[in-house]
Amino acid sequence: MIGVPWVLAITGASGGPYAVRLLEVLARAKVPLWLIISKHGWRLLEMETGVTSDAELKKATGGDWSSITVFDDADRGATPASGSAKSAGMVICPCSMGTVSAIAHGTSRSLIERAADVALKERRRLILVPRETPLSLVHLRNLTAVAEAGATVIPAAPGFYHRPTRVEQLVDFVVQRVLDHMGVEAPLTPRWEGRG
Repeated sequence: MIGVPWVLAITGASGGPYAVRLLEVLARAKVPLWLIISKHGWRLLEMETGVTSDAELKKATGGDWSSITVFDDADRGATPASGSAKSAGMVICPCSMGTVSAIAHGTSRSLIERAADVALKERRRLILVPRETPLSLVHLRNLTAVAEAGATVIPAAPGFYHRPTRVEQLVDFVVQRVLDHMGVEAPLTPRWEGRG
């Protein structure tokens, strides 16, 4: 692996196709990744994408995971749990509201939550991709708290100005915004050029 890795986490919020597509683009670009999938994230992947194992996920994302290291979400002592382990930042896609709450309140019950806590305390980029509707006042307060702590919140809310005709184009719209905030060049969707 070359370069400082990003932490990529998948939790149990609806949005499995976003996670698979993001992982595919990053794997093909050979971006170093520390991958963590929660128990509910696995259930989500099975339900929404048919993926049930590391092997199936690897196949669904291009087959080459030479830049990816997988960690168990139950191992709170793994490398991503330490601030002394350098990372470029962390993306949680999709990010459940339970995970947002844990990050907002610093509870760190899992490796994903601890790695997010580390990203905030070390002033690294933390990108959360929640997919929930409607949002309760509790959700809004927790999202405000993580934003105030330094996280970037990118709701899984695709735009329509590029006139999508396939679900994949809607997925790519959101994934493109995540990649932009990671600083990863991968043109997936047309950009707004205004009207002149």
